[in-house]
Amino acid sequence: MSAQAETAPPAVREDRRSGRQLVDTLIRAREISLVGVLAIVVLGTTAINPRFLNSQNVRDILLNVAIVALLAIGQTVVVVTRNIDLSVGSVLGITAFATGVLFADHHVAIPVAFAAGILFGAFFGLLNGAMVSLARVPSLVITLGTLYVIRGVDFVWAKGRQINAADMPDSFLKLGGDTVLGIPVLALITLAVLLVVGYLMSRTRMGRELYAIGSNPEAATLAGIRVTRRVLGAFVASGALAGLAGVLYAARFGTLDANAGTGQELAVVAAVVVGGVAIFGGSGSVYGAALGALLLACIGSALVVLKVDQFWEQAIDGFLLLVAIGLDRLLALRVAALLRKRSGPHHAG
Repeated sequence: MSAQAETAPPAVREDRRSGRQLVDTLIRAREISLVGVLAIVVLGTTAINPRFLNSQNVRDILLNVAIVALLAIGQTVVVVTRNIDLSVGSVLGITAFATGVLFADHHVAIPVAFAAGILFGAFFGLLNGAMVSLARVPSLVITLGTLYVIRGVDFVWAKGRQINAADMPDSFLKLGGDTVLGIPVLALITLAVLLVVGYLMSRTRMGRELYAIGSNPEAATLAGIRVTRRVLGAFVASGALAGLAGVLYAARFGTLDANAGTGQELAVVAAVVVGGVAIFGGSGSVYGAALGALLLACIGSALVVLKVDQFWEQAIDGFLLLVAIGLDRLLALRVAALLRKRSGPHHAG
């Protein structure tokens, strides 16, 4: 990739830098607009009902968003490569149940449960990634299938069994409710993961290659990027974070059965797309995805506080999803037009 970049004419290299800068500017603009919408939702709801910003409600919002945001971080890594992982909810569910089994039947230490959950999730991510990157099967088809397969395995394994909080250590369950300086521990764990993954995606060669794959897989291959390995790694990362989310889910709710995490994949995809991650790949950030998850969580909480029918939460989420996809398409066309305009004189010469 570096050799090809070095042999490219200076004008072409300048166009590439300009294009990347333009896309980065648009991403930041999307994220800033999300902050603005979030502020409008929070301030507007608080003006109608001041209880919206009381400490208990803020804590509940952060607890609710922590797990979805963690899944959204992993989903972003996959989506920027022009793929999608619809199995994250099922991976979360089976990992949460496995965590309960480890505590109830095997009395493992808490660090062992965390390590096992992450590895368990990474295994499912490896299966997804292998079928997508090696067998060249569309990720939408593969992960839709594994969504149901993993959920089915979970039901067969559980056989109607329910694991209760009494079966798990009190110190583990405290993680689901404890706070540090008023911030839930679960939210702090998600924040730590966000910062690490955000750095890797924006500041390392691996991250740049993932974006390059999403922008143009064929060009990435010609540039010497190991596309198969990177896509496989993206799915493993998504699975590992879904496994971590499953462990945190067990700590958060305490009561576990085969239904854990049902429907989470829809909330995650909505958060990622609303957060400005292009469903067509190649642009977006984990920070935007986390902001999208926070916005949707605040909207859900606002509707509850305002005593609005829960149906409207789903309708609003769907509307925001459609708007985000439409906006992504418009921005993609706008970027393409600007780049063609900028590169016109060079091609003419």
